[in-house]
Amino acid sequence: MLIITFLVLAGCSKSIFNSKWTTEKSPQVFGARFETTKGIFDIQIRRECSPYAVDRFYQLLKHRYYDNSIIYRVDSNFVVQFGSSDTAEMEKWSKYRVPDESVVCSNKKGTISFARAGKETRGSELFINLNNNQFLDTSYFAEVKGFPAFGNVTKGMDVVESMYSGYGDKTMAKLDTMYLNPSLFLHIFPRLDAITKAYIIKNN
Repeated sequence: MLIITFLVLAGCSKSIFNSKWTTEKSPQVFGARFETTKGIFDIQIRRECSPYAVDRFYQLLKHRYYDNSIIYRVDSNFVVQFGSSDTAEMEKWSKYRVPDESVVCSNKKGTISFARAGKETRGSELFINLNNNQFLDTSYFAEVKGFPAFGNVTKGMDVVESMYSGYGDKTMAKLDTMYLNPSLFLHIFPRLDAITKAYIIKNN
């Protein structure tokens, strides 16, 4: 049922991308709500923690980038990770790079950070820490030090923790399949949860 529902939702068209979106500045503090197949969770975002990252997150939320997204990685001792399986949308946004920043706010349990694959590659993929992962504050990965957290779950952490975790990190080896053929990816991993809507709310 999840596969069918997700594929129907994924067929909904998004607004035509406008490069001006990438210049929008976020408020100093704002809230984000995620409606998922397991329930709702809210996150409070603080721009002071990572201004460039928060601006991009605000832009993505404002233009509904995360609607109908697969929660493709759930490591119950580490993180919940998600982004978008729409490669066309990813490519549009990735042309506008997010500068790397020093870690100001730590990767404690319940905080959110951008994942990355190298210099200036923070941009759309996110993870929520399921443990106190402060080692991510100072770890070197792909020539960059640290993963700056920039917000924390204020409501619904139990929802985040309930995401299906039976596949662990096995899904990470099949990400190319997710980007090229989401329906096949979901046939391989049929119990994955998904984000149905993600949007900005008043400070929570």
